[in-house]
Amino acid sequence: MVLFPFAEYWWFYGAFLLFVLLMLALDLGVFHRKAHDVSFKEASVWSVVWVSLALLFNFILYRYSLWKFPQDERLMAIPDFNPDLAAWNVSLEFLTGYIVEKSLSVDNIFIFVMVFAYFSIPTKYQHRVLFYGILGALVFRAIFIAMGSALMQWQWIIYIFGAFLIITGIKMFFVHNEEIEPEKNFLIRIFKKFMPVSPKLDGKNFFSKIDGRWHATPLFIALLFLEATDIIFAVDSVPAIFAITSEPMIVFTSNIFAILGLRSMYFMLAGVIDKFHLLKYGLAIVLVFVGLKMVWLNDVFGGKFPISWSLGIIVGVIALSIVGSLIFPSRVSKTEPPC
Repeated sequence: MVLFPFAEYWWFYGAFLLFVLLMLALDLGVFHRKAHDVSFKEASVWSVVWVSLALLFNFILYRYSLWKFPQDERLMAIPDFNPDLAAWNVSLEFLTGYIVEKSLSVDNIFIFVMVFAYFSIPTKYQHRVLFYGILGALVFRAIFIAMGSALMQWQWIIYIFGAFLIITGIKMFFVHNEEIEPEKNFLIRIFKKFMPVSPKLDGKNFFSKIDGRWHATPLFIALLFLEATDIIFAVDSVPAIFAITSEPMIVFTSNIFAILGLRSMYFMLAGVIDKFHLLKYGLAIVLVFVGLKMVWLNDVFGGKFPISWSLGIIVGVIALSIVGSLIFPSRVSKTEPPC
């Protein structure tokens, strides 16, 4: 049974989206109205802000659940339903889902670094590209989550998602990073058939008029490529969080909070991302683990693998991969720092 049915909590989704749009407008319209290089200090402050907002939301969600569940006749009619335990599990599921999505987004940072280097995008314009890229990612994630919520009602879909995550994790563990080749991207090749592309930047503009005809600048092509790659990442991350919780509201909010902090995390880590070379293997193990939860572990534990165990395993694997990366540094640098 869904704890937060959409028919009853539609107002929450509207309020949450309004909050997200307000924060994005404040970010771009006030703090980044003028293009500038984002310093490590500024990125760190914003990272703390986004993480703090996610944790504050989780606390509010926990307190609300403690108050609401005992008043819900639908839930209290369930035999052995414990409202206090249910509220605690909701909080842990949000936190676990947030950590999973935040960790998987590190792969996005690798892509960001390589794409910006490929198109020679100056640092002061990278925030603008990432802003609109993440705005598009929010829309696509919402669509994927809505589709996932509908599909997860069928048991066989759960096993397909689980198997997909296991295969993806194994592939990530053994396959090395491939070079970025935006020119071969299907979406970009289709776009170029309808609009010419300028080889030169035109400040912070995505389009410029040349000889009376509009051209897309490299800034827009970089944005287009990032949107295309995020859709691919969403195919992994959305099923991964559905392995943590079947609550669409928790899936949606934890996903959105993880994405909102992605830009600041990029500017904070872009220059040192190669130092965490073992993180890729930690993420692969996490994907295999959540896949096993869907196809096997949940059934073994009576339908639900303990969320506290999931949180401990995921945090432990990620922490070990980070610590291992620092203890055993890589001798080969795979990416270059941002322009």
